Amino acid sequence: MVVKEIQEFSEIRTRARAYLCYILSRNIPNYLPDPQLEMIVAGLKKIKKEIENFEALYILDAKGVQIIEAISKNPEYRKGKGINRSMRAYYYRAVREKRCILTDPYPSLLTNDLTVTAAYPIYDDKKKLHYVVCIDISLKDILKIAHPTSIDSLFGAFSKAAYAAFSVALLSVAFLLFFNGIQSLAIHGFAIAKLDIKEMFESTILLTLSLAIFDLVKTIFEEEVLGHRKRKESSDIHKTMIRFLGSIIIALSIEALMLVFKFALIGPEKIIYAVYLVGAVTMLLIGLSFYLKSTEGLRGEGD
Repeated sequence: MVVKEIQEFSEIRTRARAYLCYILSRNIPNYLPDPQLEMIVAGLKKIKKEIENFEALYILDAKGVQIIEAISKNPEYRKGKGINRSMRAYYYRAVREKRCILTDPYPSLLTNDLTVTAAYPIYDDKKKLHYVVCIDISLKDILKIAHPTSIDSLFGAFSKAAYAAFSVALLSVAFLLFFNGIQSLAIHGFAIAKLDIKEMFESTILLTLSLAIFDLVKTIFEEEVLGHRKRKESSDIHKTMIRFLGSIIIALSIEALMLVFKFALIGPEKIIYAVYLVGAVTMLLIGLSFYLKSTEGLRGEGD
């Protein structure tokens, strides 16, 4: 999932940059008395053996023109000499910041897939720019390097399948509750003279629970299956939990009210059970209030 991979990249970006810049600096010093192209190419060949998956290694001159054919394990990518890349973000960022940089994901001209580029400027002893060394790595591969278990793992695939199955099952329950609630209203009609308060309460409970479960399914499917995580992720989870608990409390409150009316008419000695249920609803309200208070700071950060 592209959205999920970009989100994961933002989380591991610092580690990915540190790793790539370390590989570059270990094999190619960026301050040399007289930078020689042959020495830099030799360093790139060493890097080629160290990094298992990459798209291309290449060198730009001080003006941003590629001066060698790209080094790659894929023969189709061994090209590009003479292309002016001075308008590419990795070139002007490396020149402007005068240090090794890592770009945001962008569509690769070689593969058309999302790629990141590490760019490493090389200066002489008078701090004059001579070359910019670049490494192109696909977004998926950089995630594997910096966070090996984040994507395409067996457990990750199993988790997605499991969450999808649970989502379908819960969605079926939500629809069953919804249809039963609608059916109950349809059977008894909407004639005011024939209104049955008990049936109305039961229909309301079914519809309320259906809405709560549907909202929970929506959150689980979007976040765990589709991977639509946002920067306000924790805030969204808190809102979902609040809505779910609120729906349950409403349903139990309606049930308690119905029992009070029922036992008041046909069995006053059993009204204590309705009181117990009212007490349980009160405890849930207190728990929800405590939850809201304890997560107030987290929700504030997400807003």
